[in-house]
Amino acid sequence: MAKHNYERIPYLVAYQNDSAVRDVYGGLAEIIVLECYQLKPDVPSDTAVVFMHPIGGGAYLPMVNALARAGHHAIYAGSRFRGTDSALLMEKVVQDLGEVIKDAKNRLGYQKVVLAGWSGGGSLSLFYQQQAQHPTVTASPSGDGPDLTKLELIPADAVMLLAAHISRHGTLTEWIDPSILDESDPSKRDPELDLYNPDNPNQPPYSADFLERFREAQIARNRRITAWVKGKLAELKAEGRGDEEHCFVVYGTMADPRWLDPTVDPNERKPGTCYLGEPRVVNNSPVGLARFCTLRSWLSQWSYDDAHADGIACGHDIAVPTLVIGNLADDACTPSHTRRLFEAIGTGVIGYRDKEMHEIPGANHYYAGHDQRETLAKAVAVASDWLARHGLSGAVND
Repeated sequence: MAKHNYERIPYLVAYQNDSAVRDVYGGLAEIIVLECYQLKPDVPSDTAVVFMHPIGGGAYLPMVNALARAGHHAIYAGSRFRGTDSALLMEKVVQDLGEVIKDAKNRLGYQKVVLAGWSGGGSLSLFYQQQAQHPTVTASPSGDGPDLTKLELIPADAVMLLAAHISRHGTLTEWIDPSILDESDPSKRDPELDLYNPDNPNQPPYSADFLERFREAQIARNRRITAWVKGKLAELKAEGRGDEEHCFVVYGTMADPRWLDPTVDPNERKPGTCYLGEPRVVNNSPVGLARFCTLRSWLSQWSYDDAHADGIACGHDIAVPTLVIGNLADDACTPSHTRRLFEAIGTGVIGYRDKEMHEIPGANHYYAGHDQRETLAKAVAVASDWLARHGLSGAVND
């Protein structure tokens, strides 16, 4: 495959903010400004591969750069919530992605768009595509905007899911620490559910009974937080303060048995670690999922039963060609996520068959490290071949 030079062009997508509240710190409240990069190779293309993650941070991902070097025009766009998700509403991120796609077509001149859902961008891409095909969501779970049925979202021509997980709320629930019994005092724990307690009688390899009890307790904790959130919103409304928010901290969000027991959802990952570092430390570190939250954002992003951006549920309605790539040494998105997504795609569409799944041996979540060059090349080759077969490639192959 030929290697191409490419130009990285920073640009902004700005549009009118119709939100009733200020969503992010700084800037003009009445304007949404999205920071974007166009990676433009030295070959023409009528197709743009568009990346967006709910909180960004991937503009220099190895996969994004490698696709451009392979001759594919790529766009990496940040949402309005770039760098922080404490007030993030997934419905607003869909709105942002819609504006980026409109700009790619109307200003940059691309005729076709491929959604590239990396990691947490996977469920976002599926949520976007579902709503672009047949919009049904009129508000976020808290009852706030935006109304996606009024946004005239442009459907993508295809979807690529790359090292993607099933959803933010599903992933959080699989990672949340169920040993915490009191949200106001995380030191109060059930010792038999505390993975990091050396006196816990349940140690790796974990029994099937323990894993079942553990997973049930994780879901129960998510639902307890959700019940409290809904109660707090009702309380504010009853006090005539329905336009106000309430901030809170969620402790213990990196306690997945997978990280300590490699026989659970097995792949080639290194036991005792995860993509953010040592799980015991990450469990309460500032970088953990959902650490700092607001009421409305919890319902939209993290609620097990309420969040709309569910990759499995949205995947059922996908009616365009879809490529799913899983990394077999991934220490963030393990094989069951890849396979559940693949199995869900198009199952609600009569006659749908245009989907493929590939797994890359030895590849970690980010293709990070000198030993990952070969795995990255394999993943790009898979994507390039698939794009070419679907008439979505501007690449020139040897």
